[in-house]
Amino acid sequence: MTVPSREFPRALVPSARARTAIAKRLAAATGAMTTAAVAEMERRHTWFGRLDAEDRSWIALVAKGGIDGFVHWFSNPDLHSPAALFGRAPRELARRVTLQQTVELVRATIDVVETQINELLPRADRPILQVAVWQYSREVAFAAAGVYARAAEMRSSWDTRLEALVVDAVIRGEADETVLSRASTLGWRSTGAVMVVVGNAPAGNPHPIHGQTVVEEIRTHLSRHGVDSLGAVQGDRLVLLLGGPRLVGAGDVVVGAPLAETASDRPVDPMDMVGAIVEHFGEGPVVAGPVVDHLFDATISTRAALAGHRAAPGWPGAPRPVSAHDLLPERALSGDGHARRDLVDEIYEPLVAASGGLLDTVITFFDEDASVEIASKRLFVHANTVRYRLRRVHEITGYSPTDARDAYAMRMAITLGRLHGRR
Repeated sequence: MTVPSREFPRALVPSARARTAIAKRLAAATGAMTTAAVAEMERRHTWFGRLDAEDRSWIALVAKGGIDGFVHWFSNPDLHSPAALFGRAPRELARRVTLQQTVELVRATIDVVETQINELLPRADRPILQVAVWQYSREVAFAAAGVYARAAEMRSSWDTRLEALVVDAVIRGEADETVLSRASTLGWRSTGAVMVVVGNAPAGNPHPIHGQTVVEEIRTHLSRHGVDSLGAVQGDRLVLLLGGPRLVGAGDVVVGAPLAETASDRPVDPMDMVGAIVEHFGEGPVVAGPVVDHLFDATISTRAALAGHRAAPGWPGAPRPVSAHDLLPERALSGDGHARRDLVDEIYEPLVAASGGLLDTVITFFDEDASVEIASKRLFVHANTVRYRLRRVHEITGYSPTDARDAYAMRMAITLGRLHGRR
């Protein structure tokens, strides 16, 4: 690297002979400069004194290397690069000394070098060396930024692989203390409610979007609402784990309540939270599994979300996002045994156990094309009695026989209950 004339005024560009002579005088002062630089670091920055002896010795070695490197670079810029000085320190040092702290140390060292030049070197050398110090310090700053950028990329790459391992373990039902420990290192703090969300990965993922991957963008958004998140792209599928005390069952909060911009203790409906990040998924269904009590139980939510995602094409008009529970009929038809049992347990069994002929009323109501009047004649009761019984069915099961979608699920549940001989 040569010293460009635009940095050195023409009158200050030294000849090769003058450069060599100045470099010799400069080399004689490097020991005093290094000692003064370390002393200045300790005087300016209290955090420097709190570092252990090994880290301080490495920083002193880097400072000495920087000053020696300046001498070599000044002697022959084409053969010596300022970036080489960071090769002296171990890579772990970048984890204990932040980029901001490194900039502070470089600034202290440069200030000392400029002061020492004015005190130790002849007056004729000072203007030339001052300009050289400015250029050298700029190159050192760029080199430091490069070191920390590479370290950040390595940490980001490792965190991404670790996050994918955690998500994969949860999907395979292998969540244990080890998985919880790994999740904690990634910022997972939740010890309570957890849910799993599955959708298609956006086109072009996992390439960065505005400097972040899609998982990082989702995490940034959810963290403002006090919700932890982990995610991974598996083939063409994006899987998210959401957790936090604000996530509760859909029946425990007012659905559709606006989300607060900052974290608070106010619970939110899980589907509202998923709706806030649905735009980060690719086209197609986005399915949310049920909220479970702990990360160890996340397999239950995962199983439902994955089954719902497979079965979602069976309901083209499904909302986006949609809960796995709302897809019970499609999941049952696609071969999900858990969905079949849930339909029977939620609808058929309560109607069997209820008194007042509720099951017979529902069956007759469906058989008579949802006509209250005809059903009442078949049952030999008043039409208002049929209406009352249908309201009771809704209260007991949560499904309304007069709603087309609910009626579809109820018909299937009754059929499955009969097939299982659970009358």
